[in-house]
Amino acid sequence: MKKITISMVIAVLITVSLKAQTIYEGYYHILAQRYQSAIGVFEKMVAQNPNNTEAIYWLGHTYHHMDEDGSYNAKARQLYQKALETNGGSPFILVGLGHADLLDNKTNDARQKFEAALTASREKKGNNAVILSLIGQANVETKAGDANYAVQILEEAILRDDKNLNAHYQAANAYRKANPGNNGGRAYQEYQKCKEVDPTFAPASYKLAKLFETQKSWDLYIENLEDAIKRDPKFAPAYYELFYYNFDRGKYSEAEGYLNKYIGTADPSHANDYLYAQLCWVKKDYDCAITKAEGVIADPALKDKAKVHKLLADTYLKKGDYTNAVKNIELYFKTEAPEDLIAVAYKMKADILVGMNAAPLDIANAYKQGVDADTVYKSKVDLLNQGIAYFGEKKLKDMEAVLREKLISVRTTPSINDYFDLMKTYYDIDNYTKSRENALIMRDKYTDQVYGYDWAFKIATIVDTIKIDSIAVPDAMQLYEFAQKDTVKYRNQYISAVRFLGGYYVNTAKNKEKALEFFGKWKDIDTANAEKIQSYIDQIKKMQPPKPAVTPKPGTKAPAKPKAVATKPKAKPKTGAVAKK
Repeated sequence: MKKITISMVIAVLITVSLKAQTIYEGYYHILAQRYQSAIGVFEKMVAQNPNNTEAIYWLGHTYHHMDEDGSYNAKARQLYQKALETNGGSPFILVGLGHADLLDNKTNDARQKFEAALTASREKKGNNAVILSLIGQANVETKAGDANYAVQILEEAILRDDKNLNAHYQAANAYRKANPGNNGGRAYQEYQKCKEVDPTFAPASYKLAKLFETQKSWDLYIENLEDAIKRDPKFAPAYYELFYYNFDRGKYSEAEGYLNKYIGTADPSHANDYLYAQLCWVKKDYDCAITKAEGVIADPALKDKAKVHKLLADTYLKKGDYTNAVKNIELYFKTEAPEDLIAVAYKMKADILVGMNAAPLDIANAYKQGVDADTVYKSKVDLLNQGIAYFGEKKLKDMEAVLREKLISVRTTPSINDYFDLMKTYYDIDNYTKSRENALIMRDKYTDQVYGYDWAFKIATIVDTIKIDSIAVPDAMQLYEFAQKDTVKYRNQYISAVRFLGGYYVNTAKNKEKALEFFGKWKDIDTANAEKIQSYIDQIKKMQPPKPAVTPKPGTKAPAKPKAVATKPKAKPKTGAVAKK
């Protein structure tokens, strides 16, 4: 490769001496997030000199900052590839291509280009500080970049040129990336060094503010944002931070002031109207919110409109305009990346469907879709509980049961309360099969708790009416055996079980001895009704053993059946929810 010698002017790239030059102007626009302004600067320079590889590099670098879907990275790569046709060994272009490779996760290809750029720019005393700083920057700013390599490269750049502003700035960023949470001190020193090199360099104060934000040191966060504005009253990112800081704390008047300053210093864009739409929305000025948000939607240059559709959906919902609300929530689902879908949007859809008097099943499905789309466990659970509360309030128990089933499937470890609530919901709509299924789950999973035993028996007395010994008697026996563990604590359940079993043995099984046994247990514990129970016992004692069946002669009546002494409930018990664990 032909070695390229970098001129003295290029060698001091991004230093104080370069501030009067247009490269610095474009570079500073990038740091101030004014990407269109930066493009304007670099495109003008390239138009004046198509072989200005330094300007070509920074133009492509600006594209990298604008990338959302890979299209701008492809645009930058095309720009660099074209520049190689006439400037084959330019270290700037090689670094730019290496940056593009990192964005495409081609780490080996990127390292080769970085090494080639160093070789092409190497001076008698060593590697060129400017190229070192740009290589470090590429590794800092990309997810695939090697932070430790960036630290090494940038420390070398500082040794080569202690006045290289970009080297100090990127070194601070590299320290934070290489060891998050533990290199704040080293980063702080480098940001301070930036301000020594250039006292008007606001990005260093801004980065310090972001550093203190991670530590929730809000006084220092504000102090450094205000310092950034003092150093450069046109530094838009600081106003943006102050807008949201006040917005999140309900200080809407202060937020609006900073928002206007941000809009006045940022590149003109309809995207800024979204910020105003948010502010109008939270102030409940819904007409303003709609006007601003619809302006964003109408701009064909803006790609990321999902969040705008979500805001519009909620705003129209609050105005009672369900037609526009449902249109925008569906557009949100259509335009948002699947991995970014959130449960709250489906709650919004459910609320819109409620307003439209949609079918309850459609509303329930909105909740279920939200659970399936969201990846955060707490959000899933919260969404389902909101849906359950809604259907419970509306007394739509069948839909409540659907969501309670979903809740149990989502729970990492369902609780006894989850199963109890689902069991009781099915009980309330007379779905005894499903209700008993969940009672049995409680009985099997929580063997030390009475609720499964108690409710399995209660439900059995309703469903087991034809052949009483198939379900109800075994359930009664299990409840009886459990309640014997503490007949004081489980007194009511014990009485229910022995009373039922006593009635079964006297009326159905015709087992006098077993009947007397259980009536005796009932009397022993139910002292308030002992006299009445004793009358049952006396009646049972007088009963004769059943005689063998005799076929009556024609014209004679069959003997009358003995009167039942005690019976199981004939109707669904009126029960409320028992106390849960």
